[in-house]
Amino acid sequence: MSRPAHVTSGPYAPPAPRRELVAVSADGARLHVEVHGDEGAPAVVLAHGWTCSTAFWAAQIRALSATHRVVAYDQRGHGRSPAAREHSTTALADDLVAVLGAALTPGERAVVAGHSMGGMTIMAAAARPEFAEHAAAALLCSTGSSRLVERATVLPGRAGRVRTRITGAVLGSRAPLGPVTPVARAVLKYATMGPGSAPDRVEACARIVHACPTGVRRAWSHVLAGLDLDADVARLTVPTAVIGGSADRLTPIVHARGLAAALPNCVGLTELTGVGHMTPVEAPEAVTRAVSELTARHLDDRDNTTEKEKTP
Repeated sequence: MSRPAHVTSGPYAPPAPRRELVAVSADGARLHVEVHGDEGAPAVVLAHGWTCSTAFWAAQIRALSATHRVVAYDQRGHGRSPAAREHSTTALADDLVAVLGAALTPGERAVVAGHSMGGMTIMAAAARPEFAEHAAAALLCSTGSSRLVERATVLPGRAGRVRTRITGAVLGSRAPLGPVTPVARAVLKYATMGPGSAPDRVEACARIVHACPTGVRRAWSHVLAGLDLDADVARLTVPTAVIGGSADRLTPIVHARGLAAALPNCVGLTELTGVGHMTPVEAPEAVTRAVSELTARHLDDRDNTTEKEKTP
């Protein structure tokens, strides 16, 4: 029997969606999409990060779906979305706008939140007209726009070419992660989470990350290693909040501060003391609160007016 891709009980077990659908991207890639909550509620769209899945947002889905319609999708090759040939930030942007088009009505607006590679997805899509049509505000969690491998502190030592080269080799390793063992949990906690992370949160992250196919993990590691979305940050003009953890080794807090300074319409920077890279799992209340505040400020009944009601 295969191992479950996520925990199956407790607050980090993903809830059952109200409905599921498939969004088809520009190159034909098929994306698994889940919808939670009431259809008429304010909409939130969640994009997960590298090696994760919709299960990563379990805490946010549970909390938000009582008052929001929550749309979560698996990035290509992750979770229940089949692997695709194309791996690029253009493909990530294509996928996001495909999900927005499939899950939202024409002209309907939502708060779009992304963690890590999900945040990079939002940046890559910022200039797309479909994003402008549907995004009322954005939340960037534990992410960066460039120099990811160079600035990562997963490996100790002085910053420079040697550390960057070794870090890139580790992140892009061909070796499978294998089963979730005590050693594997300890390694993942050190690399991606704060030192005070509770065991159930480490377990949840480990199960999700270890379920990502090795080939998918490696292919996307090369995209992230060459990432340069600095110009796209200037195109992200919707109100955007930024969250980062002070103990993040994958995207250190310098990235969050840089984004907050570069965004045309930054509406807040939250630095979470002692929190690592996995902010939605490590600090679920803070991430949920940030999404809720954005919906309260930037979504109203007019954003959910149907196309028919808009027609004069």
